[in-house]
Amino acid sequence: MSDRTLPRLAGLMLAASMMMAASAGAGGLKDEIAPTGKLRVAIAISTAGGAFWSTKSGAGGYAGVPVDLGKEMASQLGVPIEYVAYDNSGQITDAAAKGIWDVAFLPQDATRMTKMSFGPIYEVADATYIVKAGSAITDFATLDQPGVKVAAEYNTTTMRGAVAHLKNAKVIEYQTYDEIFNLLKNGEIDAFALSRDQLNAMAKKIPGTRVLDETFKKTVTAVAVPLNHPQALAFVTKFMTDAISNGLLRKVYDNSGLKDAPIRTQ
Repeated sequence: MSDRTLPRLAGLMLAASMMMAASAGAGGLKDEIAPTGKLRVAIAISTAGGAFWSTKSGAGGYAGVPVDLGKEMASQLGVPIEYVAYDNSGQITDAAAKGIWDVAFLPQDATRMTKMSFGPIYEVADATYIVKAGSAITDFATLDQPGVKVAAEYNTTTMRGAVAHLKNAKVIEYQTYDEIFNLLKNGEIDAFALSRDQLNAMAKKIPGTRVLDETFKKTVTAVAVPLNHPQALAFVTKFMTDAISNGLLRKVYDNSGLKDAPIRTQ
């Protein structure tokens, strides 16, 4: 064997080993992030809209920012997509340790960080309250009074924020946005805690309601995976970092009717 042949063989062996390692690494990632062979993306269904919620489409499928991001993520992984639908982010949180979903896009807080691992934030929203038509409530001081009923969605970051914020008013949890919408419309609750953009949209649908000017917390939304999934976390972190920088997230926002919504990461 000539001296020239040895380096060539060594190079071929190195290239082959690198390809095998890459293949093994990709396989390891897929085993962790898509153990069923599909990428199961948890989504919350509501008519609220925004960067977190998804909606049912006329064709029997789903639409929304998490839907499009999940589809692109599955495409990059080379696996089919499967959506796992819930009524709210609290239900997604409850299922985090049950092996039911692989990736989610949902509001982050200290409680949820003990139940799942989060990647980059892609939305920051102001949380406040909308009050029913004809209400004498004009600000946080007049809202936080005994006997005032404030609705919030089950086990959400906004619910926990409202409980911490209000010392006298009673915060009542409900499962769905639509249920709370109807309660507010019928005057059966005094107020509803949610992000300002969603409440502004709600106010247009329920004449006489008013969104309070003050903000009681910042709600941040991010990509998440179950705990102890380091390869999955690294992948979704890179995916969202790239999506923010290369215009994919902007395109997804625009496709979801959020052309006027800025992308806020901090």
